[in-house]
Amino acid sequence: MAVRATREVLVEAPPEAILDVLADIESMPSWSALYRKTTVLDRYPDGRPHRVEATLRLMGVTDREILEYHWGRYWVVWDAEETFQQRGQHVEYNLTPEGDRTRVRFDVIVDPSAPIPSFLVKRAKKLVLYSATERLRERVLNTTRAE
Repeated sequence: MAVRATREVLVEAPPEAILDVLADIESMPSWSALYRKTTVLDRYPDGRPHRVEATLRLMGVTDREILEYHWGRYWVVWDAEETFQQRGQHVEYNLTPEGDRTRVRFDVIVDPSAPIPSFLVKRAKKLVLYSATERLRERVLNTTRAE
C-alpha cells in the first residue's frame, strides 16, 4: 500500500533560489540526512538535472534509486524507478511566491515493496518531511546569505 506525506513551509527566498538548491544534486548529501551519494546521469539543455542516481539511507535501510526529474517555473517533480525496497516513488515540490517569501509544498508518495509496520511508517514520514522542508529551508537561507 502506498504511503503518502505532505508538508508546507515558508522560505524567506524567491522560488528561483529554492529551485537552484534543488537542482544542485551533487550537494544534496551535505544538507539532507537521507542522501548518501548523488550523481547526475544526464541533464536537460538548460543544465538542470534530468536523470539522477541516488543512494539513500532511511532508518537503517539503504537503497539505490534512479530518479527522473521534470522542471517547471515554480515546481520540480521526480519519479523513481522500481528498486528492491520500493515499487515506485513520486515526489513534488510546488512553490508559491508570497511577497519576498515562498510557500514550499512537498508531497511524496512511496509504494514499498513489502508491508511496513505503521510505527515505522510514522517515524520515516517525520524524518523525510523534516529533511525535505526544514533542511531545504536552512540550505536555501545559508546559500542566499553567502551570495
